[in-house]
Amino acid sequence: MPNASFGELALFHTGKQLPLQVLPSAAGHYIGTRDSQGPVSRESREYFRSSAAAERALARGGWSQLAIP
Repeated sequence: MPNASFGELALFHTGKQLPLQVLPSAAGHYIGTRDSQGPVSRESREYFRSSAAAERALARGGWSQLAIP
């Protein structure tokens, strides 16, 4: 159960400490990060059917962090 408020993969790959947020994709919604130029990282292993479900998972810690390589 992740408890960080920033994207661990974004920090690892770019050195940027970006806040976690819900982002849309063709596969559904996911928890990730973005900067002023667009999406930076997908942090959640899961995809969610709706933004509301992803927001709940983010708020409650009900999601799995993708592993840092």
